[in-house]
Amino acid sequence: MNPLAKHYSRFRVTERVLLTGHSHQAWPDAGFEGQQRAWLDAAEFVDDKWPRAFEQAERVRTHWKRLLNDDAGDIALGQNTHELLIRLLSALSLRERPRLVTTGGEFHTIRRQLDRLAEEGFEVTKVAARPADGLAERLTAVIDDRTACVLASSVLYETAEIVTGLDRVAAACSTHGATLLVDGYHHINAVPFDIRSLGLDHAFVTGAGYKYCQLGEGNAFLRIPAGCRMRPVLTGWFAEFAGLEHGGKRTAVEYGEGAAAFGGATYDPTAHYRASAVFDFHVAQGLTPERLRDVSRHQVRLLKESLEALDADPELARVEPVANDRRGGFLAIRSPHAADISKGLRLRRVYTDARGDILRLGPAPYLSDEQLLQAIDALAEVLKEEAAKRP
Repeated sequence: MNPLAKHYSRFRVTERVLLTGHSHQAWPDAGFEGQQRAWLDAAEFVDDKWPRAFEQAERVRTHWKRLLNDDAGDIALGQNTHELLIRLLSALSLRERPRLVTTGGEFHTIRRQLDRLAEEGFEVTKVAARPADGLAERLTAVIDDRTACVLASSVLYETAEIVTGLDRVAAACSTHGATLLVDGYHHINAVPFDIRSLGLDHAFVTGAGYKYCQLGEGNAFLRIPAGCRMRPVLTGWFAEFAGLEHGGKRTAVEYGEGAAAFGGATYDPTAHYRASAVFDFHVAQGLTPERLRDVSRHQVRLLKESLEALDADPELARVEPVANDRRGGFLAIRSPHAADISKGLRLRRVYTDARGDILRLGPAPYLSDEQLLQAIDALAEVLKEEAAKRP
């Protein structure tokens, strides 16, 4: 048994193989204790719980900055990345700059919202996400003075490919006065993220804790670059929270500074209690992004090599070709039967997911090598069944 597994007892990580690390990792037991504290604080302090809740939120902001290696930006918190995305979009000068630039490989949060805006007449330009090697160049080629915002991932959610060259995209945005939003959801805590070395000092970055951070729902963030003076149109009263105590007549809608301008309204603080406890647990266990990356690369390599050793028919299942140093936190397997294979694995207590014709195997730090090999044995059985169905 992996020694770390004992800290995830409520998710029963030793009783089933959870290859869902890229989607929903198990929560450590510390998170359950944090969630209990939220309830007990509400019971004890009633409406006076909020100073304690805000302390938890501030601790969460500090941890996000740690994972971004960012000492210059500010962190706005939200229940999910869509909530933060639409606030940012509402702050753009879309009348003067009607163009939004993105890729064809974005997660549904960005993909769906921009597709809907395009239906309403907004100019949305999409470039091909693959091959990932040239993605930055394709983006920079279409950025111009009419571009309000560029929205792109630093790791592609379907195939786990790490996107390089985003510093060049940031430079092009700066040249043309456009905003850059980087979706780091599949990057942060799976691959070390350094805002400065990536050249993203002036970029917005979004992500959340549902996947690799083990925080669960309600823990999204938006990194706000230093000096930001945006005024989101879609705004909650928390955005003027600091000025409410002064009272008096308001001649204009007021905003706080930096991340405060992106504030929402009354929310459930339970998620921040849970996140704070989990982040503290990670620190105590030495689960730094660098260590997690080392563990992940070993686990993904073991899955890849074990699958390739099966010598399966490539028309039935094949590893998506990605250079080892460019692969993020999961293994993508292309198969026309991806959904059926995932279901077959679930019957064998191996949990995976499928996105179109991509089967995704996402290991996590609490799994053992023996469990990963059990998963490959189960996959071999399922592939044999699928092959038998073919004429």
